[in-house]
Amino acid sequence: MILSFKRFPFLSSTQCLIICLLWVATPAFAQHILPEKDRARVIDEILAERFNSLLPELMDKTEIDMWILISREYNEDPVLRTMLPATWLNARRRTILVFYRDKKSNTIDKLAVARYNVGENIESAWDKEKEPDQWKRLMEIIEEKNPAKIGLNYSRDHNIADGLDKTDYDEFMQYLPSRFKKRVTSAEQLAVRWIEIRTGREMVLFNQLVSITHEIIAEAFSEKVITTGVTTTSDVEWWMRQKVTEMGLETWFHPTVDIQRSNEGLVSHLYSFSGRPEDMVILPGDLLHCDFGITYLRLNTDCQELAYVLKPGERSAPSFLVEALKKGNRVQDHLTESMKEGLTGNEILRTALDKGRNEGLRPAIYTHPLGAYGHSAGTTIGMWDSQGGVMKDDGENYPLNPNTVYAIELNSTVHLPQWDRDIRIMLEEAGFFGPEGFRYVNGRQTELLLIPRPVPHQGE
Repeated sequence: MILSFKRFPFLSSTQCLIICLLWVATPAFAQHILPEKDRARVIDEILAERFNSLLPELMDKTEIDMWILISREYNEDPVLRTMLPATWLNARRRTILVFYRDKKSNTIDKLAVARYNVGENIESAWDKEKEPDQWKRLMEIIEEKNPAKIGLNYSRDHNIADGLDKTDYDEFMQYLPSRFKKRVTSAEQLAVRWIEIRTGREMVLFNQLVSITHEIIAEAFSEKVITTGVTTTSDVEWWMRQKVTEMGLETWFHPTVDIQRSNEGLVSHLYSFSGRPEDMVILPGDLLHCDFGITYLRLNTDCQELAYVLKPGERSAPSFLVEALKKGNRVQDHLTESMKEGLTGNEILRTALDKGRNEGLRPAIYTHPLGAYGHSAGTTIGMWDSQGGVMKDDGENYPLNPNTVYAIELNSTVHLPQWDRDIRIMLEEAGFFGPEGFRYVNGRQTELLLIPRPVPHQGE
């Protein structure tokens, strides 16, 4: 494994040496991955922090004092899924969660209209022997708390906030007393903020997730996995998938690997993700690209990196490819410098594209929220097929909020006279937007990975 400390410019040379020694002494990846029992403990601790500290703040900001989430087993609301304890892999029967915020007393009730507690954070509030009808028990709670505004998860603009199915909505409204019906509102803003916002502890974990993701890519794009002239792109994809499984992790999408080379023309953007040849043999001079992400501790990564396959006698990538990567990095710079709190994704997109084009670049930006889901809820900054801005039902008017994570996903089309063709420098890295602005969660690629890694000559 080759570590590139260009990802960590804040480390001193002494710190780099210490990390190198620790790395050599430790099996690759092993120091990162927790056993299942410890993962469950961490997940439940984070949930408790989010319920007790984050949720009251979000309910106050969105002015919803009662949030009701309703799901049936195997048809879970995407938001409710993120609230289940580590030992619950699904809802049970019909699971109803009720969060009631009393701002005056600064309390939050976390109740389940279910037969049992939902982990240690949410207390059962239904005794079926006393009240056999689950819906009637829910109405009793509503009557008792007398909320000013009842939030339900339905939304036109945000799919993750639209988890209440029609059957449960209809039954809820049928049982709900008339005087409360005008108090029902969409909880989309609350749901999206719950999904998008990361706590400080989650960001510590996110750094580790991205590190693991980078390490898997670095190994996949190396002579440990790739034998030039033999290994195919599909072989590398399945190696990555198998590696994730062997590490006890999961991936939320199948990895992809594609090739750009001098004797082939540039095809559509979709080529990298759909419709490309599945078994292209990797050859010297190829520019490789991958799209890869993992799921761990209920967080997700999404990363795209590039590698160059050395020709016989080469010890570095051609300078024109090095310069092409720099143009991709410049598009990243224009995007991240344009990210300002309160701006919508369309506003950020327009500013970043204008900056890139004014510099002579040919950018495309399609950045999405990242976190509890791979394609998560929050600010959408372009789509690959919507460079003029996304439509309303894709979150057009949703502003950029602090303490959120994004897959900084984009490309720059670059003409290479040496290849007599255009190529795309496609990049994707996890980035955090906080009160102090933007930062990459764990660095970004600024140098092409080389296959095979050059071995230093004696005296170098």
